[in-house]
Amino acid sequence: MQILSRETKFRFMAHRKLAAACSGVLLLLSLGSLAVRGLEFGIDFTGGTLIEVGYAEAADLEEVRAALEQAGFESAVVQHFGTSREVLVRIAPRADIEKAELSSSVLRTLNRAAGTELNMRRVEFVGPQIGEELTEQGGLAMIIALGGILIYVSIRFQWKYALGAVGALFHDVLITIGFFSILGLEFDLTVLAAALAVIGYSLNDTIVVFDRIRENFRKMRKGEPMEIIDVSLNQTLSRTLMTSFTTLLVLVALFTFGGELIHGFATALIVGVIIGTYSSIYVASNAALHLGVSKADFMTVPKEGAEADAQP
Repeated sequence: MQILSRETKFRFMAHRKLAAACSGVLLLLSLGSLAVRGLEFGIDFTGGTLIEVGYAEAADLEEVRAALEQAGFESAVVQHFGTSREVLVRIAPRADIEKAELSSSVLRTLNRAAGTELNMRRVEFVGPQIGEELTEQGGLAMIIALGGILIYVSIRFQWKYALGAVGALFHDVLITIGFFSILGLEFDLTVLAAALAVIGYSLNDTIVVFDRIRENFRKMRKGEPMEIIDVSLNQTLSRTLMTSFTTLLVLVALFTFGGELIHGFATALIVGVIIGTYSSIYVASNAALHLGVSKADFMTVPKEGAEADAQP
């Protein structure tokens, strides 16, 4: 017990109930927002036309929306893109207007409303069928990734750890996606890629912690499972925090200087890294402890006849 007390600076598992309550609140908020508000899917998923227009001065979004509604584009989504002089217009597919004519009609409408020639920066077309396929394939990719992780951790460790690891990954992904739903941020392919990257990052951190827990269960003869997990978490804490800190430095730099196109990607990863660091300490280990992990799970079973062969 003295070894445990010297190595255990922070009693993480003593606060496991409070951590579980915090995770439960975050998950409820995320699931509630996803159920009520849903996600602000980007044009990659919904299909339609995306038009980016540059203004000479700051653009009034209300005036832009009013001009488009008067021209018959009632469902157009208008938002600033980067600066107040950049306007992004998203329009759902329309069967009565050709794609090329649609972008030209929108630009003419905006030119009349602004009283000057505006600069069209880019036009993107995505068909609804492609958007539906991307949605299905993106969800399938996430399910396959989580299923593969469940099998891998079960083989490498034990099923109790596998459930804890996958539970932590679900926790991280749901909260990250819920963050985008609550704030109404656009969810596109780059954000989906970031969500998959969060799975890999969080799993790597969790595996490091689980490796140390398994090692300590085999090495330490004294101590309850909760105490051994606390020791393991303290031993890996500096590595966990340094990895998260250096990763966040890069992500903040990407968010600040990388441009508007990767803001969603960087935002999702920043949220995911923070939540993943928390979950590797409290969610995965807490779940394994709740499922009853013990020293017996890691003891090597002696082969039959081994003791008899060892006797002279």
